[in-house]
Amino acid sequence: MILLRHGQSEFNLHFTAMRRDPGIVDARLTELGHIQAAEAARQLSSERITRIITSPYTRALQTAAPLAKALRAKVLINPTVRERYAFACDIGTPRTELERVWPAHDFSTIGEVWWPAIEEPAASVIGRAALFRAEMAALPNWSDTVVVTHWGFILSLTGSSVMNGQWLRCDPTAPAPEEITWRA
Repeated sequence: MILLRHGQSEFNLHFTAMRRDPGIVDARLTELGHIQAAEAARQLSSERITRIITSPYTRALQTAAPLAKALRAKVLINPTVRERYAFACDIGTPRTELERVWPAHDFSTIGEVWWPAIEEPAASVIGRAALFRAEMAALPNWSDTVVVTHWGFILSLTGSSVMNGQWLRCDPTAPAPEEITWRA
C-alpha cells in the first residue's frame, strides 16, 4: 500500500515558525498544501489504485480529493488512521458537519465525535497502527490502496518520518519496525 502524508496545513505552517501550538482546530490545507496534494495525485495517477482510505481530519480529506478525482477511486473514511491527539489541530470536525461539507463521502462508520477527549499516548498510536497493519495484511488487494494519513501514524506504522505531501510504500505483511522514536 501507499501511505501519503497530508499536504501542509495551517497548523504545520504556524507550528514550524513558532514551535508552539497555534490553536487551530482541524486545520485546513494551505495554498502550498493544495499544491502538494495535486502533485501527489499527479505522481500517483499511474498507480493501480482502487481504494483510498483517509483520516476524517479536514487536511487529509482535502489531500485525498485530487487523488480521488485523478484515480476515480472511492474514498473510505477510517478514524484508525488519524493523527495522534496532542494539539488543537487534532480536535476534529463533528460528523454531521463533515457530511455537510463532503456529501459524496460516507461518514456513517464514525461517531459524531470521533477523536479522543484527552491527549493520546504514543503507545496508543502505535497500537492503532499495528491493528491497521493486520487489517490491511488480511486483504488480498492491500497493494491497491492509498492511505491518506498523518506524520505520527506513518511513523508508528513504518518507523519513518515523512514531510507534508510525501508518500512511501508500505508492505503490511512485512515485519513492523522494532523501535519507534517519537520526537519531543
